[in-house]
Amino acid sequence: MRISIKHILGSLIVASLGAQAAVSVFTCEPEWAALTEAIGGDHVRVVSATHAKQNPHYIRARPSLIAAIRRAELLVCSGADLEVGWLPILLERAPMGIQPGAMGHIMAADYVPMLGVGDSVDRSHGDVHPDGNPHVHLNPHHIIQIARQIQRRLEQIDPDHAGVYAERYTTFEGQWQAAIQRWTIQAAPLRGRSVIVHHQSFDYLLDWLGITTIASLEPVPGLPPTAAHLNTVLKQAKDASVLAILRTPYDPSEASKWMASKTNIPALRLPYTVGGTDASVDLITLFDETIAVLLNHGS
Repeated sequence: MRISIKHILGSLIVASLGAQAAVSVFTCEPEWAALTEAIGGDHVRVVSATHAKQNPHYIRARPSLIAAIRRAELLVCSGADLEVGWLPILLERAPMGIQPGAMGHIMAADYVPMLGVGDSVDRSHGDVHPDGNPHVHLNPHHIIQIARQIQRRLEQIDPDHAGVYAERYTTFEGQWQAAIQRWTIQAAPLRGRSVIVHHQSFDYLLDWLGITTIASLEPVPGLPPTAAHLNTVLKQAKDASVLAILRTPYDPSEASKWMASKTNIPALRLPYTVGGTDASVDLITLFDETIAVLLNHGS
């Protein structure tokens, strides 16, 4: 069968129009990319500025990200100054529809209860966030609140598919609420335990689970551990019953391993976000894997 050039060009135009119909979404972190895809399905085209092995505080506003944000119709980030070192640079090149205050601009921290609000703003105290701890995605109750915002914004940007977004949100909410109930039951043995952390990345997770942080390996947030500080933490660890020493995939491991060798406390690397482990392929498996590691003392 002969296929004409006209037929081929027509097919390419249809395919191109179909691709353009998807809402272009720029997310700052993998958790928001996964959540946007869960709500938007095939009607969104999502870019994440960072991946699970990158510290979201510190990335470079590279040309590929500038190109991606120029096309964006919706922006979804953590906020509370987590991305303050690089997102403002990208927003200088971004369309008006995703600028602060615009309908296409979502900062997750604006829609959830915050921990650590009002902490010292003196930069000598390290990588502080006076608006609160920005790692809000690790309380699963927050995910529903941000999902709702994403649904509403997608409906405004793409009203032709508003019914699809509403239906997908309803399905997601039902599945997510059922998962929260399951996780709450599974994680019950963790309540009342204590941990040492590398950085304050897990505050919302630990608050939700009822786990206490007794110390951080960083002397102040964002500054590398020092020998003097580690010895202070070592004394605290020996005087307490500590479940684990926690770090993210992007935290350096040396301090955690040193503390573990001195105390026999497990040094655990939690996935932190989607893609943080091979098993953490979406938001459900992120929490599945996190709770499993804590319960099993996996490494």
